[in-house]
Amino acid sequence: MNQAPTKIDYQQSTALLRIEWPDGKQAELSAEFLRVHSPSAEVRGHGIGQETLQTGKKNVEISKIEATGRYAIKITFSDGHDTGLYDWGYLKKLCDEKDKYWQTYLEKLSKAKESRESKFIDITQLNS
Repeated sequence: MNQAPTKIDYQQSTALLRIEWPDGKQAELSAEFLRVHSPSAEVRGHGIGQETLQTGKKNVEISKIEATGRYAIKITFSDGHDTGLYDWGYLKKLCDEKDKYWQTYLEKLSKAKESRESKFIDITQLNS
């Protein structure tokens, strides 16, 4: 069984989730990073090769974090996504291999000719 973090703290102003582990390691994961690597079926699919590339999530934020038993957290994002449980093992792996996961994500975006930017237009800026 994987050990639970000793501290989880979300900084709204920077959209960073700070995590401290019993071994003393600390990590910061952006809301965008967590959203595009959600362990949900919507993102991962139901099997190998069924993953869905998440695009336009650069400005997503975390709206809510809930403990799920003693083994995971459930994160609700500002885009409404709220499925998938980040168990301690997966969360630790994301922390430990953040750079590799991020690089792979950026390569997939590039290959698909997609972007981290939202495709929605901010209509409040149209009449400026």
